Amino acid sequence: MINMSLQWTAVATFLYAEVFFVLLLCVPFISAKRWSKIFKSRLVQTIVLYGNTFFMVTIAILVFLLIDAFREVRKYSVTETVDLTNYPVAVDHIHMKLFRAQRNEYIAGFALLLCVLLRRLATLLSQQATMMASNEAFKKQAEGASDAAKKYMTENEKLQQKLRDAGIAIPEVGKKSTAVGVEEENKTLKAKMQSLKDELDATKKVLQKSDSDVKAIKKQAENLTLEYDRLLSEHSKLQASTDAQSQDKKSN
Repeated sequence: MINMSLQWTAVATFLYAEVFFVLLLCVPFISAKRWSKIFKSRLVQTIVLYGNTFFMVTIAILVFLLIDAFREVRKYSVTETVDLTNYPVAVDHIHMKLFRAQRNEYIAGFALLLCVLLRRLATLLSQQATMMASNEAFKKQAEGASDAAKKYMTENEKLQQKLRDAGIAIPEVGKKSTAVGVEEENKTLKAKMQSLKDELDATKKVLQKSDSDVKAIKKQAENLTLEYDRLLSEHSKLQASTDAQSQDKKSN
């Protein structure tokens, strides 16, 4: 009885902890991004390494306890089939056992349900944070492509205007006779786009190199500051020693 009491006390404590964490994950003012950062922390990642094994062992234990509680309920559900009118103490005892068995059945069942629900909530929050990050990246990429397209259209209009001013005939888009000109224009625009992409990649490389140079210069400046502080300290010590010697000479 003592072992069973400790056993079901542990299961009930685990159930209360699950309820707390489920409510915590459902708190509206904690965003999915914040949960994603928490899930990616070192402590949580260390727990996740063994989390799958722990989850499977926990599920197996809860299933075993649920089956045991169900067996106990079936065992003590005999008050209607057995005549115990001459044994009122036995009836009370069986009712108490039945109540405990039903209580344990509910505890094990809800603990099993919340264990699966808790894992599913954590997975959905991580997936939502990943999707939000991907959507933001796609949005920025689409905005960049839209700005680039507007820039290319503006440059194309300027180029066509210059050609008109120079007296060069420009084929109108939409006519059969201008199909070749449209294809050439598209090729030109694609070449310009590729050139701009190459320039962007080169700019990114230069920026990365500049960042590395800035970090190196910053580190060198920190080293120089430390060296300056050390030399200043030594200078102060020498100055103090010189002043002390001068005072000794004056006193002599």
